[in-house]
Amino acid sequence: MGKIKKKFSEGSSRTYTTRNRALRKLQVSLADFRRLCILKGIYPVEPRSQKKANRGSSKPTTFYYAKDIQLLLSEPLIAKFREHKIFLRKLQRALGKDDLTRAKGLEARRPEYTLDHLVIERYPAFVDALRDLDDALCMVFLFATMPTVSKVNNEIVEDCKRLSTEFMHYVIHSHSLRKVFLSIKGIYYQAEIQGQSITWIVPYQFSQNVPLDVDFKVMATFLQFYRTLLGFVNYRLYTTSNLSYPPKVDQSMDDSAAGLGSLRVEAKRVEDLIKGVQSSDTTSVPEVAMSKQMKQRMDTLGSKIKKIVAADTTAPAYESVGSGEADGDVDDETRQIGNLLFGKQVFFLSREVPRYSLEFVVRAFGGRLGWDQTSGGGSPYAENDRAITVQISDRPVQGHQFLDRIYVQPQWVYDSINARRLLDVEDYLIGQPLPAHLSPFVEYEEGDYVPEAATKLAAAAGFEGEVTNLKPEDRDQSEDEEEDAEEAADIDGASADEDAPDSDEEDEEDEDAVAEKQHQKQLLAERAGVSFSEYQQKQGAKPKPKAAAGKKRTKAEVEEEERQKIAISMLSKKKRKVVNRTQADAYKKAKDVNTLKTRKAQAAAKPVKSAKGKKN
Repeated sequence: MGKIKKKFSEGSSRTYTTRNRALRKLQVSLADFRRLCILKGIYPVEPRSQKKANRGSSKPTTFYYAKDIQLLLSEPLIAKFREHKIFLRKLQRALGKDDLTRAKGLEARRPEYTLDHLVIERYPAFVDALRDLDDALCMVFLFATMPTVSKVNNEIVEDCKRLSTEFMHYVIHSHSLRKVFLSIKGIYYQAEIQGQSITWIVPYQFSQNVPLDVDFKVMATFLQFYRTLLGFVNYRLYTTSNLSYPPKVDQSMDDSAAGLGSLRVEAKRVEDLIKGVQSSDTTSVPEVAMSKQMKQRMDTLGSKIKKIVAADTTAPAYESVGSGEADGDVDDETRQIGNLLFGKQVFFLSREVPRYSLEFVVRAFGGRLGWDQTSGGGSPYAENDRAITVQISDRPVQGHQFLDRIYVQPQWVYDSINARRLLDVEDYLIGQPLPAHLSPFVEYEEGDYVPEAATKLAAAAGFEGEVTNLKPEDRDQSEDEEEDAEEAADIDGASADEDAPDSDEEDEEDEDAVAEKQHQKQLLAERAGVSFSEYQQKQGAKPKPKAAAGKKRTKAEVEEEERQKIAISMLSKKKRKVVNRTQADAYKKAKDVNTLKTRKAQAAAKPVKSAKGKKN
């Protein structure tokens, strides 16, 4: 007789565990368990059979992998959470007894913990952290624009502002921005860093009302981990680019609302050289046999480095301080910036345009810019500066204009970035109706509807031929009844296009098709608001829509269609269903494209008719 196995010792009941069993095993509260799962990246799972996983019970519950819960047993954060609870209990007892001295001492010894080990544990490679950076950036940029209320701490908001600004400075320094899109939710950005595409959204800087139905405790837990992750990422990006981290903050520029210009991004080599010169004055260095010329160079090295630093600090705040080692490096950097999209342009931002976004995208593509004094201090260019080539304004009428510059609307900057070239400014001049702002994240496939603006951009970029091979049928019907008649005619004629069945399986398929067509007719009758019998009589009394004139098919097309029908009839039932489904999807896509084109034509014709009516 074999060994009797213990019940629920293997299978799904051993692989999965419920949340209540996990709480009893870890000896933590539900709130602490949720925080642990968020910080460790452990999420609920759905087993194939909940009854087997729940040991025969069909009661709905939440399941986790048993191995994940076993991993949490060795997590040091559990001990930190317990220490924090003990601290709160002691603090509450001291405040209850009005023992303020003991309460102040406890507050000074408040237990703290960090999440550094979790970042290293969850992302063993730096590329893994970059792949998971989208949500972190969205959360950090969201809280950077949040107002300071009781649910959102001021220190958290300031830390998010610092982290987001540091990341934006790296994108500017590395010129890694690729796409920008202005949507209703906010501004979407996409940067390519070390071969990884990172996409995040930044809210518009409007006054925000903090919702009351949002659980900020859960969001604060996510934000706590994301702040730690973004701090690690920023440090690694800056150090690999030979930049000092954290960048220095110019307090006077920050107080004057200079924005991105308040941070000083300095190269690490200059800082190390300055420290080396300062340390050489205080420490004794063993004497080495040197020539007189070498001694003279060493004596004047400190003054030369200070002059280089002084010259760099007088430059505009948005420029990164170079190493200053050789003139060839500076020339190469200048040449590289000149080859960027806005490398040869100098912009001026009027007070009504979104400076926080335009400053970031213009500098990321090598451009220089100034802004109005009412938008903030620290502008390196005044409005009457002769070096300005483009002024961005969003007012229909300008009080005064300079003849040596171009006045455009802000959309020209974003569309030029997405098109990867400087677009013609005629469509973006002040007071002109703007073209459609297309999303650069949409990839058009064959058969999709392609807007006219996308076709123009593709043609202007040098593409040969058409953007898409759309072949929508001429089915423009203005009335809903004619559309219903056309759909009913297509449903009736679909069965006639197929060959007669030769087997029992084909007979069953025809019965299913007839039942499906009958159901579609009933849906059409319900949409028309009449009974099914009245709808059938109405369709029988109406003449079938005639084919469009001038659409006669050639003999080769007819033969090709017959050949395709014969080939489809030779397929098995399963493959024939796949082909029919593919053809139906293609027809539906073509019909949707044709509908969009019809609506566009109607929308374009309406203003013309109204204008004629006003003239008459």
